[in-house]
Amino acid sequence: MREPTTTIDPRYSVPDPVATDWETTRHALETAQVFWLSTLRADGRPHVTPVVAVWLDGALHILTGAGRQKALNLRISPHVALTTGCNDWEQELDVVVEGDAVRVTDQDLLERLATAWATKWDGRYQFVARDGGFFLPDGQDILLVYAITPERVFAFTRGPSGAHTRHQF
Repeated sequence: MREPTTTIDPRYSVPDPVATDWETTRHALETAQVFWLSTLRADGRPHVTPVVAVWLDGALHILTGAGRQKALNLRISPHVALTTGCNDWEQELDVVVEGDAVRVTDQDLLERLATAWATKWDGRYQFVARDGGFFLPDGQDILLVYAITPERVFAFTRGPSGAHTRHQF
C-alpha cells in the first residue's frame, strides 16, 4: 500500500490544527473492535450496520452472510464507508474509510484472514477458509469476505486539539 497524501481541512478544525498522521490513523484501524458499515440499498437508501473487521495488506476486511442485506447491497453497489471511533466529545479519534468492497475468494488470502480474525480477538472468531469464503467449523452456510482498500480516510480529533485530517490515496 502506498503512503497517502495527508491534509487538514481548516473549515472543520481548531486554529493552528495538527494533522493526525497516517501511522496513528492506521493503528486505530488495526485495533478497532467494532466498525459501522454503510452501504446503499437498491432504492438508494442507506443501510448502516455494525461489523467486525480486520486490517491486512493495506485493506479492511469484513464478512457477511450471502443472504444478508449487506451482501445484497454490495451486489448493487460496491461503494461503502466504514466508521469507527468513540462517543466521547472531549477525547479519542474517529475514523471514516471510503472505498469499494471487493469480494475475496483467493484461498491463500482467505486462510491468512481466518488467522487474523482468530488472533485479533480472544479466539472467538474461528473460521474455515474454503470454497471462496469462510465457514464456521460446524456450519454449512458460507460467509462472504470483502476487502475495502481505502480511497480516502478521514481522521477526526475532538476537544481542544480538534482537527479534520484527510488521507488521500
